[in-house]
Parts: sequence; C-alpha cells; structure tokens
Amino acid sequence: MNIDKLEIDKFTQRTQGMYRRLTDLYENLNTMPIMPDVLPQALVELGSASEIVSLATDELHQQNEELIQTRTLLEAERQRYQDLFEFAPDAYLVTDTLGIIREANYMTATLLKMSHQYLVGKPIVNFVALPDRATFRSYLSQICGCTKVKELVVRIQKRDGELLDAAMTVGVIRNQQGKPIALRWLIRDITERKQVELALSKNDRDLTQDRLWHKYCKGESISLNLTTLWYVCQGCVKLTTVCETGEEVMVGLAAEGMVFGSTLTMLHTYQATALSEVELVSIDLAEIAASPSLSHSLLPKINQRLRQTEFFLVIAGRRRVQDRFQQLLLLLKQEIGEPVAEGIRLSVRFTHEELASACCTTRVTITRLMGKLQQQGQIYFDSKHHIILKD
Repeated sequence: MNIDKLEIDKFTQRTQGMYRRLTDLYENLNTMPIMPDVLPQALVELGSASEIVSLATDELHQQNEELIQTRTLLEAERQRYQDLFEFAPDAYLVTDTLGIIREANYMTATLLKMSHQYLVGKPIVNFVALPDRATFRSYLSQICGCTKVKELVVRIQKRDGELLDAAMTVGVIRNQQGKPIALRWLIRDITERKQVELALSKNDRDLTQDRLWHKYCKGESISLNLTTLWYVCQGCVKLTTVCETGEEVMVGLAAEGMVFGSTLTMLHTYQATALSEVELVSIDLAEIAASPSLSHSLLPKINQRLRQTEFFLVIAGRRRVQDRFQQLLLLLKQEIGEPVAEGIRLSVRFTHEELASACCTTRVTITRLMGKLQQQGQIYFDSKHHIILKD
C-alpha cells in the first residue's frame, strides 16, 4: 500500500465526518433516544478507520525503514566524498567569490604548514608572496567571468616564511541561474618542475654560449651537411622533401629550442627553409660525441623531433583531407602556438601552399577548408594574417 496525498485527504475527511457523528451521538446520548441503526453504523466506521490506521502505520514503518537505509547510504556517500576532499594528494580548497576560504583539506594545511582551523575565514591572497599579490588580485577579479578552468603560477609563502612555486587551477561554482557563488582551488607544488625548467634553460644557454650565431631571412635556404646539427635559437625552420611528381612535401618543423640536420634523416632529398627571421648555431657531431653533458642536453630535443615526425606520419595516414588538415592544425598549435585573448595564435604565418604540402593536398582545397573553419568560428586571423585557433 502506498499512501499518497489523495488517500490521506480522503482518510482525513472520513475521520472528520466520523468524529462529528460520534460527537453528536455523545452529546445527544442523554436527551434523545438512540436510533437502532446509528450505533452499529458508528462501530462500522470505527472499525474501518481502525483498519486504515493499521495499514497506514505499517506503511509508515516500512517507509521509515527505507528512509533509514537511504540516509545510511547517503551518509556513506557523503563520507566517501568528504574523504576524497580531505585526503586528496594535492591541496584543495573552496572560497567565496572574493577569495575567502570556506573549506580546506588536509594537504592544504600540510602544504602551508599551519592548522586547518587557522585557514578557514582567511583571504587566500594572504598566502601569496608579496611580489605576486597584485597579479593574483587582478587574476581573482577576472575569474568569475571565465567559463573555463584557469591556471595561474604564483609563489606561495608558508607560515614559516618559506616560498614555493605553485600552480593554482581554479573553477567557478555557479547556482541554477548561472551566478558565481564560490570558487574551487587546486594547488600543486611545482618547485621541482621549476628547477627542472631552470636546468633545461641553463642547458640551452650552454648550447649557444661561445658559438657563432647564423642569421637567415624568411624564405632563405639553410645549408645542411653530415657533420653538424643546427640548433634553433630563434624563429622557425621548415623541413621538406620532394616526391616523385616534383612536389614539395613538408616533413617537419624546427621551432625555437629544437634541432635539425641531415644526419637526423634518411631522405635523399632534404631541405631546410626559414619560415621567419631565424637565428641558429651549429654544433659539430664530433663535439657531441666527446661531451656527455652536451649529448645529455641534446637528447630531449632530438626526442622532440622524433615525436613530431610520428605525428606527421599520423597526419599522412588520414584518408580524408579535412582530417589531415585538422590534425596539422593541432600539431602547429602544440609546436608554435602562443596564448592570446581569442585563443591560440600560430607564431609563424603559413601560406596556403605550405599548409597544402604538409597535408598532401592542393592549395585550392586548403583555401576551401580554411574558409569553412572560419565560417564555423573555429579559426580567426589577426591583423598580420596569423592563424588563431579557438581554444
């Protein structure tokens, strides 16, 4: 039996009617003779009401047990999510839209070296190093207008004064009307990552130190030989070959911080052309072989070229030209993309012919595909005709 509102209303009406009749019967008991059929009818109604009350009581007991089970499950689920929050491997906290901390997990207190009770109610900006606070406040004022998760790298100051590099990932919590009501913060200690980046930067300086810089203008061919590698200090170089039909095919890009050279390929025809103003240094292979530290510095850069080459193979393997072009744009976004307000801007301007050679198609097809993507709002062009990919 399921007791719904309609049945409850009917039962209430019957009970009220029975109560009125019983009241009248009781009040007139000493003044009026009892009709032969009144008392039996009242007893029947009492019996019917008693049966309904009994069934309702059983149903309420059953519903109460179900509610207890549901509450137990909800409590277990709530505890599970609370544990996920409290014992997450990274610092996780919730603030209001002004940055006042409402909740903070165990790792946040550990990271900042202070008690959990001290964190709640404090502005999150209090834990940002003084030189970074102006940037952080500006960032905080813009977060609520963002529809995507944002990341900011700042220095965090612990309670003992120690500084650490941290990556803050922030998401906006909105109510049903879409109004921002709170912020979720994920904070990661990236001090080790920063140290690695500094070490790599130092290695790059070592690669260019005391070496002659070679400058090439856009469109110039770069000489290649089997005894040296080129390291790109600035700009971007297009690497191509020539197929049987005599058409040029792009097989790689060497952007800033990358290496290229004829010793890294088995192609008989291999050309390098500056896509922009380019500055290079040459590194002799004999020097690399004699210097373990130099070899160690160059290995990640050679690996980067290897990964890029495999990506070009994937592009060539796509049957549809549209898929090849979209994969090429994804590669360019990764290799030479730079964030701008509208999305990701390709730092090098490509001709339709160059894009066509990378996709093994015609310039006319690339022009048509770019027009289609532009109509769909997936790509834009800046004032210098650089492609901007929607982020």
